[in-house]
Amino acid sequence: MIKTASSKRWVEEHCSDQYVAMASKLGYRSRASFKIIEIQDKYSIFKHNNLVIDLGSAPGGWSQMIVNYIGDNGKVIALDLLDMHPLTGVDFIQGDFSSDETYERLNSLVNNKKIDCVVSDMAPNMSGNKTTDQAKSMLLLDLALDFAITNLKKNGNFIAKVFQGYGSDEYVKQIKESFNKVTIFKPKSSRPRSREFYIIAQAFK
Repeated sequence: MIKTASSKRWVEEHCSDQYVAMASKLGYRSRASFKIIEIQDKYSIFKHNNLVIDLGSAPGGWSQMIVNYIGDNGKVIALDLLDMHPLTGVDFIQGDFSSDETYERLNSLVNNKKIDCVVSDMAPNMSGNKTTDQAKSMLLLDLALDFAITNLKKNGNFIAKVFQGYGSDEYVKQIKESFNKVTIFKPKSSRPRSREFYIIAQAFK
């Protein structure tokens, strides 16, 4: 495989990244764990006994943290296109969230229960074409929001990673129609040059 300048830069950044080193030292599955820790510290989203859906979960960095916040009687249902090693307290579905089959498998596990929180760290497989990648990213975000609106409890919460670009501002406006409080958050553990930001949507109407 030919390594591009951007891929080489990513490898260099990854190897020197303090959060990668800390994740390894603490036994976290990925540096993404620190993002959910920052979100919880600031917004106190997750409570004991919550039912949480984790979309785009592999390798499990978010689920690993969330199960600690929700306690033994809580439940995380995680989903990703990639495989994920088992975690106690987490039911995992491997599949494409945009497919009807995977969506139905998720619904069967939810079993008509109303959800306390939906979190989405989903991102498409990047092609290198910014326009195409952004469009794919926004499609996944639309699906995540639709699932949240359909299944959340009243006053439930929704967290989503968004890449700044075409459609992202409109997406924030769309979320504000369904939640009483919407905040844009950039975790310290998010790489500074990354276009990603997180929408913290609280109190589903």
